Amino acid sequence: MSKKKKKKKITLPQIIINIIFILVGLFCIMPLILVLSVSFSSEHAIITNGYSFFPQEFTFNAYKYILTGSKTLIKAYMVTILVTAIGTVCHVFITAMFSYTLSRQELKYRKVISFLVFFTLLFSGGLVPTYILISRYLHLQNHIGVFILPYLTNAIHVLIMRNFFRAIPNSIIESARIDGSSEFRTFLKIVLPISLPSLATIGLFIAVFLWNDWFTPLLYIENPNLYNLQFLLRSIMTNISYLIGNIEKFRGQEEIFTNLPNDTAMMATCIMAIGPIIILYPFLQKYFIKGLTLGSVKS
Repeated sequence: MSKKKKKKKITLPQIIINIIFILVGLFCIMPLILVLSVSFSSEHAIITNGYSFFPQEFTFNAYKYILTGSKTLIKAYMVTILVTAIGTVCHVFITAMFSYTLSRQELKYRKVISFLVFFTLLFSGGLVPTYILISRYLHLQNHIGVFILPYLTNAIHVLIMRNFFRAIPNSIIESARIDGSSEFRTFLKIVLPISLPSLATIGLFIAVFLWNDWFTPLLYIENPNLYNLQFLLRSIMTNISYLIGNIEKFRGQEEIFTNLPNDTAMMATCIMAIGPIIILYPFLQKYFIKGLTLGSVKS
């Protein structure tokens, strides 16, 4: 006779923990639902009734206003997608090479280099020297490379990946060397494939940063064709706030400016900005948690 599988009893602490996690999940999702609802509401309804989790006077006016001059928006999307894709790949690959080098025991002055990497977390040159270096010496002003080159590596990411590479058994590396594999080939063929959790974690970190970067074009970009999405949306919101705040200067056109979407346009820009990242995150989530925990075990 086959033994029947015993059903696990759900204890009271487990129920309480599940309820707590459900509530935390709802609290995390509710702001996003509120932002989405406000973006589809009319500005008049928001001013009159305040924010609501259900759209009031459902309309696409906020999105229509943002999408006016859609060619500019499409260019900004293309710049952002291009920068995020190329910048993420380059950052992950260069950071992985640097981190793998620091993880090898046979590297001379390994501790000194690791200290210099850690030192940059505590002290930096500051904004003015950085601006002078990028604009005057590297000549990256009004160049798409300014979005990528200054962010090819990051000290925190190097330390996370270095700790992850330390966890790889040294016997695997030694076996590859005995078989005649070069150090770079071992890195490409063996180390990188078993390091996907760490690579995905760092890739997600830098991809979110590059996607949300509006400060770089504020400093270095004057050509409208090189505006990224975040900077363009920020400019749109700044223009709306300026027009509404200086309405008395536009006599005879007060009604037009009072109907401009302000809060609703702000929420619509949030939805347009975070949409692609929300779609990408579920595919990297399983690597994200594992890579972050494994990369932080050793110091």
